[in-house]
Amino acid sequence: MLLPFGGSGMNSTMDDINLIQQAQRHRLVVRQLGEEIDLEIGPGDDDPSFGNSTLIGGPPREPSSEEPDDTKQMVMVSQIPSDDQDMSRTQPVKRKKKVVKRWREEWADTYKWAYVDVKEGTARIFCSVCREYGRKHRRNPYGNEGSRNMQMSALEEHNNSLLHKEALRLQMASKDKIVADKPVYVKALMSKTAGSIVEAALKRDPHELEFIQSVQEAVHALERVIAKNAHYVNIMERLLEPERTIIFRVPWTDDRGETHVNRGYRVQFNQALGPCRGGIRFHPSMNLSICKFLGFEQTLKNALSPYKLGGAAGGCDFDPKGKSDNEIMSFCQSFMNEIYRYLGPDKDLPSEEMGVGTREMGFLFGQYRRIAGHFQGSFTGPRIFWSGSSLRTEATGYGLVFFAQLILSDMNKELKGLRCAVSGSGKIAMHVLEKLIAYGALPITVSDSKGYLVDEDGFDYMKISFLRDIKAQQRSLRDYSKTYARSKYYDEAKPWNERCDIAFPCASQNEIEQSDAFNLVNSGCRILVEGSNMPCTPDAVDVLRKANVLIAPAMAAGAGGVVAGELELNHECNLLQWSPEDFESKLQEAMKQIYQRALKAATDFGYQKDNPEALVHGAIISAFLMIAQAMTDQGCV
Repeated sequence: MLLPFGGSGMNSTMDDINLIQQAQRHRLVVRQLGEEIDLEIGPGDDDPSFGNSTLIGGPPREPSSEEPDDTKQMVMVSQIPSDDQDMSRTQPVKRKKKVVKRWREEWADTYKWAYVDVKEGTARIFCSVCREYGRKHRRNPYGNEGSRNMQMSALEEHNNSLLHKEALRLQMASKDKIVADKPVYVKALMSKTAGSIVEAALKRDPHELEFIQSVQEAVHALERVIAKNAHYVNIMERLLEPERTIIFRVPWTDDRGETHVNRGYRVQFNQALGPCRGGIRFHPSMNLSICKFLGFEQTLKNALSPYKLGGAAGGCDFDPKGKSDNEIMSFCQSFMNEIYRYLGPDKDLPSEEMGVGTREMGFLFGQYRRIAGHFQGSFTGPRIFWSGSSLRTEATGYGLVFFAQLILSDMNKELKGLRCAVSGSGKIAMHVLEKLIAYGALPITVSDSKGYLVDEDGFDYMKISFLRDIKAQQRSLRDYSKTYARSKYYDEAKPWNERCDIAFPCASQNEIEQSDAFNLVNSGCRILVEGSNMPCTPDAVDVLRKANVLIAPAMAAGAGGVVAGELELNHECNLLQWSPEDFESKLQEAMKQIYQRALKAATDFGYQKDNPEALVHGAIISAFLMIAQAMTDQGCV
């Protein structure tokens, strides 16, 4: 808490602002207010309270060249009163300052690859590549701490460490020297060959955090495959570079006649197995890194499915929330005006994703048909284009539950009576709830961007219908708790601390962080079925693995949408009317094939069935081997 303005409080606040400016001047990322920082500094008195000093942030501003030299020195704030203290009786606190050795200007660029994070309750300065803090980088091989007066600054130690120099080398190799707000987490790889693949990706795209994360997960799973055949290194290097990346401008006009411009993407990642299939996402956070990560994941997912398909992904940083139908139609038509030339039954067929539903797909297809001049029915998503399946939109959510049931069957268990925590409240999450109820499970949570809703009695079909009405009217999930007294809505929170047996994250990438993973483990979760692509951060995956929580990867468990889309596009399917029972039977059979393929690949490469990551590794291995064989047969193209 900042001290009130006036008197000594005013000076304290200004000191705090100067302190945060120092951090910004040297490009250190300060994660949150009130962090403690442990700097082993140069000569000075051994003040016991110094180790407990707090780093307080203020509003950022650009430093002025006219500032006196004294403002270039960092200070530590000693004690700050808490909220519950009587501020009127607070006496002016004698502030103890400790001056840190002035940073040399030539060091400044090296801190583009450093950041501040909390380690065991204390904020420390870490290297963005190795994720180790200053005192781990000591030049003294014997690790003697020495007295404070004899130690170098932790920052200077960091600057002289070999791992930090590697971070600097990667930064200098990057054409776009972008400061990342969060570090790139590099897993400890067993193989130098596998490490070289990740290093090459980091060198080429160091700022694409989501894409690098997905590459690391894949390479980590493929270590044993690459160790057996060095040829796969070259295949992987080619696979990680998309065949085609399209970035374009999307101008559109709102209802008031004002013009807006967004940025559109389509990444056709790999077509070695067949024409591309992949979603279109409309969300403000959409960027090239997310688009490449989604395309890479979709490529592996399609390869794992029973059909021979390539992978793609696309979208735009457009937010459809709060827009009228006319505005969304204007935007979709402008989007299609650029992208249509790259689409077609034998090229690329887009499908629904976050922010894109039946309405958006209808507008997109209508403009495509108008420009192309013929009806090809080449988009997957809206039911209006086919007379076949009636369960297209349900397939992904239903497939997740079918996959969970396959896992439980191998354990001689069933879904009936199990408590299930679900995140998200979109199409996939709603259909997961439906099928869980059909299997006798007890789904207890859903969530949105503002918080989560828990119903201790569990959801039923009537409650799901009510939830759909709330979402259709763009109301908050909080309104649900006004009708059902046994439910409660928690603001700015996630559902992972609720007691559950199985978790279904169906919201977005990296929604489960390390703290959420600890909550899941402590809540009794034993199985995590990924509904969204890459829902766990690397730290969270490590926690779940060590706790033996079995993970069902999205590329296997979430392949139901791919299966349904191909069934609908199949000529035989267009001649028949599929009943819901027939369609579910086809979907269950396809999910069983995917499950068995993943398990077999894991077993072939030494991952036991009870390994919590067996399905993750097996799914990636099976998909990669399929793609690698096709790329080898087709030559270097």
